[in-house]
Amino acid sequence: MINLGSKLTFGQGAADWQDRINVTRMREVRMERARQVLRKHDVPAILASGSPNTRYLTGLIGPEFERQLWYVLFFVEHDPVVFAAAGWLNQMPHDAPWIKNWRGAHAWLGSTCGVEASRAEAKLLAAGVFEELQKRGMANEKLAVAGFDHFTSEALKESGLALVNGSLLTLEMRAVKSQDETNCLKAVAAIVEAGYYKVWEAIRPGMPDTDLRLIATQACYQAGIHFSASPGIRSGPVSLYRGYGNTGRLIQTGDLVVMSICGAKYMGYTSCTYRTLIAGRKPNQEEKDAYQRLLERINTVIDAIRPGSTTADAARHFPLATSWGHQNEAQVLTIDIGHGIGLSTYELPIINRQWSLDHPQVFEPGMTIAVESMEQLKSGVGGVRLENMVVVTENGAEVIDHMPREKIMEPMMIWG
Repeated sequence: MINLGSKLTFGQGAADWQDRINVTRMREVRMERARQVLRKHDVPAILASGSPNTRYLTGLIGPEFERQLWYVLFFVEHDPVVFAAAGWLNQMPHDAPWIKNWRGAHAWLGSTCGVEASRAEAKLLAAGVFEELQKRGMANEKLAVAGFDHFTSEALKESGLALVNGSLLTLEMRAVKSQDETNCLKAVAAIVEAGYYKVWEAIRPGMPDTDLRLIATQACYQAGIHFSASPGIRSGPVSLYRGYGNTGRLIQTGDLVVMSICGAKYMGYTSCTYRTLIAGRKPNQEEKDAYQRLLERINTVIDAIRPGSTTADAARHFPLATSWGHQNEAQVLTIDIGHGIGLSTYELPIINRQWSLDHPQVFEPGMTIAVESMEQLKSGVGGVRLENMVVVTENGAEVIDHMPREKIMEPMMIWG
């Protein structure tokens, strides 16, 4: 039996009379968890770039239109150092007083400057990092590195630093969420519900799929999204798999419409959901049966997610890829899957038949996971798809996206 998670009792505005999402507490809890993970692996510092990493470690946002424009040197025993990008360095210290140490960043815009210039800039980056480590007597200690290109790694090694892989450490940090983080995910789930509802209300034959995308995007922004909703509309014969969508194709009577809202963010925490709609009529028995098989599968996977159990226990309930006509499990990666969600769309843990059966990961309370699968109908017709966001509690997994999931979402005037 699927359990629905509790709904938020508050809105997005600040209040002194109610304990809402406490951003100061959330920052402090994340930073302490980061220190715990670093201590566990005997690593005293990590150099990190990339929005999920930098936001988790500092609570800051920055320019992300190109790789490693800014980065963070985070310590177990010292205050972090933020290497801020051009322009941001002038404003961020004023707006983020909890960060005490600021420096200018060195970047090379994805090596557009050429190999030699990239190497030269990487050496300047490494020199700044080395200087900060040396100030703290840590130049001979291990340094974890996450989110940088090979020029950075080469320059840091040439400066004499002992590097370790920091990407696995940041994934471990972000795997278990605090109550405030979970509430951010509940908030984003409620926001994207507005997008689904408006499309459900508006969908009709003759509409371009791009109109539906626009309707969903506008609804999500009006509901308080902090970053692009990125709705995906795939209809009729192209409703499966995760191929091209939002092409301007006209919705036709009887089309199945697979809709996703993935990557919409609130406080940095991302949505990942799918629902299936139908245009202009009720679903027929074949479509109902396909959706029922899909629903039962998703429910069974979710039921298997509980503390102490593993991703192998849940992955067994996904069908073999060969039963779909595929050669191996790699061909359904990201299609038949459960994946951790948080500040990134793919976090720990991962549930699939590709590797979970041989390399299981243990579920812990506080993990948040999106579980998705599909059922294909005959060629040229498309199929049905469902994805739910869940949080792992002491008593098992609870679904936190409350948009109807029990059946195909037929036009609202005939729903019921």
